[in-house]
Amino acid sequence: MIDADLTRFRALSFDCYGTLIDWEAGIATALRDWATDQGLALSDEQLLTAYAEHEAQAEVQWPTEPYPRILARAMRGLGEALGVPVSDAAAEALATSVPDWPAFPDSADALARLAEHYRLIILSNVDRSSFAGSNRRLGVTFTSILTAEDIGSYKPSPRNFQALLAEVERLEIGSDHLLHVAQSLFHDHVPAKAAGLPTVWINRRHSDPGWGATPAPPTEVTPDLTFTSMADFADAVDAAFA
Repeated sequence: MIDADLTRFRALSFDCYGTLIDWEAGIATALRDWATDQGLALSDEQLLTAYAEHEAQAEVQWPTEPYPRILARAMRGLGEALGVPVSDAAAEALATSVPDWPAFPDSADALARLAEHYRLIILSNVDRSSFAGSNRRLGVTFTSILTAEDIGSYKPSPRNFQALLAEVERLEIGSDHLLHVAQSLFHDHVPAKAAGLPTVWINRRHSDPGWGATPAPPTEVTPDLTFTSMADFADAVDAAFA
């Protein structure tokens, strides 16, 4: 566990989708439209849970493909697993939907408050074009934006966290002054801990059972700090600096 003094950190690195942007709402919208058209009587949660492994598999198999193509592949994989056709239009609807995914209501305000104390870095499993659309919803300027498109792999690959550490060194911050903030235990906390980073878990799904659109973590992991929202995390930071 880390020292509870949040003032010793100089930078925060963030996962975006699931932490700052409500990717489950975005994905569920496209999947629900498709499921309704196909007469599938599945809830949003059932669709997200069924979808999760297909996206993770596509990211491993095609690590250099841009995220919209990963989304299309994952949706086709879901359709194949369920024995239901996925039209080109349905796959493309999901692939191009990222800029339309909503931000969590507390994200923009929390980021603005955190920016008063830290440099903010994005480490995201998307392409730069998709993230640009999301960034407009977040309302802050990030010091660095590292995407899967830039790195050539998708989290939880260790390469993504090696790239993050390299960027922190380039910025002359030092890895011992970096705190990683994320929702996904699978994509972020397990590999971040393996890279030696302290982590904050924004447990957005604290009131929901299961893992939703994220696969279960492959091993047990214990984040250093846990909050149920970005607002609560920003409150703790403000209190620490006060």
